[in-house]
Amino acid sequence: MPVLGDHQAPEPTIFERSRPHRRASSLPVLDVPDVDPADVLPGVELAAEPPALPEIGELDLLRHFTRLSHRNHGIDVGFYPLGSCSMKYNPRQAEVAAGLPGFTDLHPWAPDRAAQGTLAVLAELEDWLTELTGLAAVSFQPAAGAHGELTGLMLIRAYHEARGDARRTIVVPDSAHGTNPASAAMCGYDVVTVPSGADGLVDADALEGLVDEHTAGLMLTNPNTVGLFEVDIERIAATLHGVGALLYYDGANYNAICGRVRPGDMGFDVLHLNVHKTFATPHGGGGPGAGPVLVSERLAAHLPTPVVARDPDGTLSWDHDRPKSIGRLHGFHGNAGVLVRALSFLLAHGGEGLRDMSAKAVLNANYVASGVGDVLPLGYAQHRPMHEFVSTGKALKAHGVRVLDLCKRLIDLGFHPPTNYFPLIVDEALMVEPTETETPETLDGFIAALRQAVAEAESDPELLRAAPTTTPVGRLDEGRAGRELILRWTPDGDTAGVG
Repeated sequence: MPVLGDHQAPEPTIFERSRPHRRASSLPVLDVPDVDPADVLPGVELAAEPPALPEIGELDLLRHFTRLSHRNHGIDVGFYPLGSCSMKYNPRQAEVAAGLPGFTDLHPWAPDRAAQGTLAVLAELEDWLTELTGLAAVSFQPAAGAHGELTGLMLIRAYHEARGDARRTIVVPDSAHGTNPASAAMCGYDVVTVPSGADGLVDADALEGLVDEHTAGLMLTNPNTVGLFEVDIERIAATLHGVGALLYYDGANYNAICGRVRPGDMGFDVLHLNVHKTFATPHGGGGPGAGPVLVSERLAAHLPTPVVARDPDGTLSWDHDRPKSIGRLHGFHGNAGVLVRALSFLLAHGGEGLRDMSAKAVLNANYVASGVGDVLPLGYAQHRPMHEFVSTGKALKAHGVRVLDLCKRLIDLGFHPPTNYFPLIVDEALMVEPTETETPETLDGFIAALRQAVAEAESDPELLRAAPTTTPVGRLDEGRAGRELILRWTPDGDTAGVG
């Protein structure tokens, strides 16, 4: 077992720290009659032995989990340049607002008259989001972006079916997030891929040849997934609407245009917003998310039920009487605590603050792209990138180095790697999104680390292929790790849940 103070050594499991008869708790003497579990659980087969739980003292327990926490990367620890994720700082004032007892103690089955505060938050958030997006109505039920995609596609399907015009296909760009075609397939659509042109934008000519009376819609993010603004968006919208199809906006890249351009004004009919990306609610880690879906007026009747209603006497309520609704897509009313954080963020920034936010996000991305462009050129250089950029590391292959090796070396140099190998239309893609919350000093350090790693790829390629070397666990077989999951550890040392 490693020495307790050795923070570079692998941390043993809590079972390996276990010693017989040690305890991290002290329970009072039993002051009620002792009851045999078999008497209160008749017919239930009880285990012959108690569960093999770890036996460990309180201090060792505390140190174990504290050491593990120190080995986790998080936005409070360091920079996350993950492209397409908008991993920005989560303001603590939003956390304080979401933690107020009026929100945290509200029972989800509370009657409307007892939930006026939370309903008022959602009503005000709806006003903000409809104004920012140029759309008419919102559902707060979707729990995250992919859930929002599925909801949006179900709305598109409901719209066409209500017109007696069931359609079969959804068009998706070849650079799209993988959830786009997956969501379309889950909704029962056939997926048609539209290629990108030589400039990284949707090939508008090819799109016109792909759509017809069977097309239900096009899923698109703007800026797109290589970080470029779709300058032909009005033509694209006209192409879809010309055949009676709808235009879906994937809100993953909304941080680039928030407060400056409205998707509704571009011609989009339905969109989801990743409030954890744009409005800085916590992102990742398996916790709750939110992906509100907004629609134009012609789709509003189909929104999931219930929606927030403003009653004539000024009170607010949940409106369940919506016969054209696609139904409920989330237990209760969505992850309201995340939405409280989003409204807090919006109120703190105001309209001008949001415009400044998107401007700085674009500035920071271009600053980093310019700093590394001579060694990691843009995959598509015909247009200036927006809030993120995609470089190509294909020149590294001449030295036997891949972008994956470059990313592993960045860990040794103190930085979380960017997104790599996405989108697939860029060879050896490196996708970087610094967001607006990082300082010039942080960005300069990241630029220097990227340039150092590229130089080392030329002078000492084995250094990159061996990286990371400063972490408790070195290079893993990521393919095998993805296929042979070790989900739990058992006391006999066997790994359970593999497969």
